[in-house]
Amino acid sequence: MRIAIFGTGGIGGYIGGRLAEAGEDVTFIARARQLEALRNGGLRVDSIEGDFTLPHVRITDDPEHAGTFDVVLLCVKAWQVAQVARALSPMLGPESCVLPLQNGVEAPTILAAELGSDKVLGGLCSLIAYVVAPGYVRHAGGKPFIRFGELNDHRSERVIRLQHAFEHARGLAIEIAPNIEAAMWEKFLFIATWGGVGSLARAPVGILRTQPGTRKMLQQAMTEIVIVAKERGVDVPPDAPVTALELLDGMPPDGTASMQRDMMAGLPSELEAQTGAVVRLGREAGIETPVNALIYASLLPQELRARGLLDW
Repeated sequence: MRIAIFGTGGIGGYIGGRLAEAGEDVTFIARARQLEALRNGGLRVDSIEGDFTLPHVRITDDPEHAGTFDVVLLCVKAWQVAQVARALSPMLGPESCVLPLQNGVEAPTILAAELGSDKVLGGLCSLIAYVVAPGYVRHAGGKPFIRFGELNDHRSERVIRLQHAFEHARGLAIEIAPNIEAAMWEKFLFIATWGGVGSLARAPVGILRTQPGTRKMLQQAMTEIVIVAKERGVDVPPDAPVTALELLDGMPPDGTASMQRDMMAGLPSELEAQTGAVVRLGREAGIETPVNALIYASLLPQELRARGLLDW
């Protein structure tokens, strides 16, 4: 398959690097310092699943003239999806598709509105990975996995081909989800809650899960998300919060969520796509989400300051 990685941060760098390491035809779409570092020195990945270096990678900052691809893995931040959606069109042929791997549940809908639903898969991934320096990615925690599927859950030929491509790469666990929407919401309740409570408490997961107050907040926020999902017709298992807490209990104690890291660094974050989405989607469904609403209201001034819309 011809694969494009649109957004070469921690997630895109790790997944694209593993695919390229396995011999897949991978082109990275990057910009600024990351573009120059990858172009001049290749990609270095330090990983708990095994370090590797790719001295040479295919790299461009011009998606319009990069050619067409069988699949584009969209690895930008959730709040950037709408901004880049139109730029993806020249990269797609008649049978091509886009696989969004953002945190949140709204990316497929945003992409389908621009590209058509036949061009979009649903997907999610899980790992703690970040850019240490341009051209240098560190996978610091979590067993990397990717779940994906057609939005109608059909086991299509292109999904099976993509599965085979992923399976050639070491350091990745792969699943074609039988119900991709439910799978995305299960990931959503995990990451939105961790990111929201972690950003509010400014503490790593080892503290969040052991302090009674923050653990209770995690449980309550997750339960609200399950209720919103059910009201919207998504079949999320009722024990999803228990499963998510077990995952948090197994994370490295110094682990932090990506939204939390951005918030603590004073950078624009995925607040709107995570905690904000819980509140917004809940309101649309007629469901109150008081714990998530409190987290969102508390963090919003910091988010607006990071975006230059408030100053103090």
